[in-house]
Amino acid sequence: MKDIILHITLIIFTFTSPNIFAQKQKNKGYKIENDSVVFTFDARDYSKYTKEHTGQTLDFDDFDIENVVVSGEFNLWSRDHWKMNRVDEYTYELKKSLSDFTDEFSWEFKFIVNNSYWAEPSKKTPNISKAIKNGYKLRGIYNLKMYTAYPDENGNVSFKLKGYKNAKKVILAGSFNKWDENLFKMNRTSYGWELNLKMKPDVYQYRFIVDGHWMEDPDNIHKTENEFGEYNSVIDIKVYTAFKLKGHMNAKKVILAGSFNDWNEHELVMRKMDYGWKYVIPLSGGKHHYKFIVDGKWIVDPGNSVKEYDNNGYINSVRMIK
Repeated sequence: MKDIILHITLIIFTFTSPNIFAQKQKNKGYKIENDSVVFTFDARDYSKYTKEHTGQTLDFDDFDIENVVVSGEFNLWSRDHWKMNRVDEYTYELKKSLSDFTDEFSWEFKFIVNNSYWAEPSKKTPNISKAIKNGYKLRGIYNLKMYTAYPDENGNVSFKLKGYKNAKKVILAGSFNKWDENLFKMNRTSYGWELNLKMKPDVYQYRFIVDGHWMEDPDNIHKTENEFGEYNSVIDIKVYTAFKLKGHMNAKKVILAGSFNDWNEHELVMRKMDYGWKYVIPLSGGKHHYKFIVDGKWIVDPGNSVKEYDNNGYINSVRMIK
């Protein structure tokens, strides 16, 4: 199973800069909704199936489907772990959290019918890749590709490049798509070029490719030197995160302090609510330690069971941003 591969990409952002994919192009087999990946198999979209053990490709006009499973790089090509739920006569679905996927940019996957047949996507499917076995591409056998970073008109990150109106093609490439020189084509606008992406919170590097010429983002002051003696632009995608402390209604002041603000004891003054105290702050992806300071007394979050020791031997509450 591991020899047959598929790819995926997902993305989340809160910064303003350039564009991505042909947004009108709809990927087959999955869609991303908020913090979930929804896999969808529609039997009417497939006319050919490959017998797993023999490699024989078969046509099915009236195929009796008993079960459908999502199998891919993300679950070690398992034939039974990700069983799909039947929606109607033709359609099956399975919803998985984005947190079930690692930070790999893309994944390959396939649908297995009746634990024995690979559903073969049409060559016209935009997100397909030739299946590989023992280093060789298999003739007529394709996998679907899933991307964890993807273009979306309502994406949380907007990349913009002003000017260059005479350019024929502008590409957005970065650490979020393995610096692919073709995948994320930007859209022409009245002021230049733009691309909106859905991206997971994290720190990313990127550049624009204008008619083959690589360049940093001229409107982004955040950059880092690369191995070619030039600069990559840098974006830090954050998610607004609410911290809540219930009770302590008689407290005069409650402070939120953590690794995200160098444990400042005065900066983040929480707001009093009818249930207790609240503070909302944008956080980058990753692990964050924190505590509350209630009238000068440090306490862990009683509403969060996730805690761990820091390097100094103190126990802190932990918030993971993915």
